[in-house]
Amino acid sequence: MRKIARDAEREEDPDADFKPLTADEARQLRERSPSISPWRVISGQALAGLLVALVAWGLTGRQNLGWSAGYGALSVVVPAAVFARGLTGRLSSLNPATAMVGFFVWEMVKMALTLAMLLAAPKLITALSWPAMLVGLAVAMQAYWVALMFAPKRK
Repeated sequence: MRKIARDAEREEDPDADFKPLTADEARQLRERSPSISPWRVISGQALAGLLVALVAWGLTGRQNLGWSAGYGALSVVVPAAVFARGLTGRLSSLNPATAMVGFFVWEMVKMALTLAMLLAAPKLITALSWPAMLVGLAVAMQAYWVALMFAPKRK
């Protein structure tokens, strides 16, 4: 068996030139690339849901279409708020492993709550209109793109 000599230059330590940031450098980095609050996105989703419900009711004159569209948006907003609250809690920020597990747990809670709300819709909304509810749901789900457009710009 033939042995190949290792080339010391090719096998550089990737952490060799790593330098941790100082508190001041970290603050400057956060200021250059601000993040969006999840509550701002959820507020945008709620506003979009309210608007689509009012438009559905106003254009058709049928109150049940407005309630259906509003409930569709609510089935996005409420689980998203529960998810955001779970992720911004103290327990989820203890260490990276806890944060990762917390993310997956709260995502499962969000999906289960969304499904439960959709399944409960026929019992809660009189004369439910599924197309109107799905339009409200879709508009609220896509409202985060609007929040991204109005996000603070990077310096």
